[in-house]
Amino acid sequence: MNDDDQLTRLANSVLWPGFLGTTVPGWLAEALQNDLAGVVYFAQNLGPDLAALSEQIHLLGPHALIGVDEEGGSVTRLEAATGSTVPGAAQLGALDDLEATRATGAEIGRRAARVGADVVIGPVADVNTDPRNPVIGVRAFGNEPGLVSRHVAAAVQGIQQAGVAACAKHYPGHGDTHLDSHHDLPRLALTQDEIERVHLPPFQAAIDAGVRSIMTAHICADHWGDLPATLNRDVLGRLRETGFDGVIITDALDMAAIRENHGIGGGAVLALAAGADLLCIGNPTNPGDAMLADQDERDYLAARDAIVAALRSGKLSRTRVAEAAGRVRRMADAVRARPGTVTETAFDGEDIADRALDVRGQLPRFSDIPTLVVDLRRPSSLAVDSAASHVAVALAADGDIVRLSAEDAVDADIEAVAERAAGVQTVLLVDRIDEGAPQRLVLDRIRSAGPGIVAVNVGLAAASPGEGPVIDVRDAGLLAARTARRALLAPNRKEA
Repeated sequence: MNDDDQLTRLANSVLWPGFLGTTVPGWLAEALQNDLAGVVYFAQNLGPDLAALSEQIHLLGPHALIGVDEEGGSVTRLEAATGSTVPGAAQLGALDDLEATRATGAEIGRRAARVGADVVIGPVADVNTDPRNPVIGVRAFGNEPGLVSRHVAAAVQGIQQAGVAACAKHYPGHGDTHLDSHHDLPRLALTQDEIERVHLPPFQAAIDAGVRSIMTAHICADHWGDLPATLNRDVLGRLRETGFDGVIITDALDMAAIRENHGIGGGAVLALAAGADLLCIGNPTNPGDAMLADQDERDYLAARDAIVAALRSGKLSRTRVAEAAGRVRRMADAVRARPGTVTETAFDGEDIADRALDVRGQLPRFSDIPTLVVDLRRPSSLAVDSAASHVAVALAADGDIVRLSAEDAVDADIEAVAERAAGVQTVLLVDRIDEGAPQRLVLDRIRSAGPGIVAVNVGLAAASPGEGPVIDVRDAGLLAARTARRALLAPNRKEA
């Protein structure tokens, strides 16, 4: 094997691309046969037999790790077509039942293992201290480090008991941001002491629970210098100083926070130099209409070729990349040793979701008929992917769904919706109704149209939701929607 082949294989061994389609494309087959670390599944990869696709990937790359971004709740890939039937983190945190969280983690791990996946990219270990956070929110267990820590540990234990690796994210904490790193580079206005006191404990809890991998965050802080955590040697060095010797995985390098500042290739080289081990390249469908037919291969080659060039020039140490590859291989060997049969676990997601739900105010009695749903929520983030619409469909039960942007709505729009809602069984679907928030202002105007209007809040519970009944479900998955509809059909079953 010549030096170019060796460098290609070394670069491949730390790359984790996404791909287009439900079969293995030619470029991916070749890369897998040349030591590619594995792939990450996204919604577009879910064909009629995902387990068979996983088997083919594992045959092509015996050490390949298949990852899936399966948090439960609002973030699902395995149930992207219908919405998640697993509780989300905010529901579990509100319930604060560690056995429920452990059982939910085990169910997620079991489902991942059943389709041949090796790594669950979860749980979220972020402490959501900024209620404006557009990308974490209900994906976190809560806003208090002790609560989040104990549930992260339970989730890690549950996931890994199924024989797959868990990946706690997003180190050193994405919970105090009000920008989405898919679109911009968030900057923390926190001291290092605040970060260590509030945001790092859940990651330590994950490490203490034996988590096999941790994912970085594309976030900056003034005292770290110019580079975000994913590319920052000092930040990732602190993670190693905790005693963690598992795999450090980058968040997706195609996210704007990295791509627009360093490029996928430049970000890949900097991340490895900083101490990352496995580079998640990202979802090739993220460019939307600008996506090219070969976007997956282009993104992969941008990372691979940049790493090869940096290795050849000496800009990137071969020893550093070999060290990273060794950690990735050890994690692959560990999950390969899992039992061949994943035991079904006792799991009752509906019971968990029912117990996590809160009703504020007096609910009118709804009938089991089609319902008008007015969707006032903010646009979903790329992390949530395609599952965000399912909650509205489930609540409507074949009724009409009206989308109204609270931020952009003018008086005529609001009045038209209020007139339509008057006298009709109506749900106002919201995800941020703090006092003064645009959704709250529109919500108050529409629900004044009649007593039969109920707000279903799939976001964080507001301290003061205003006049009128509110159902806090804390999640936008299918399970949460069904839970809310049951509450509507049996009012006052659980009134706060």
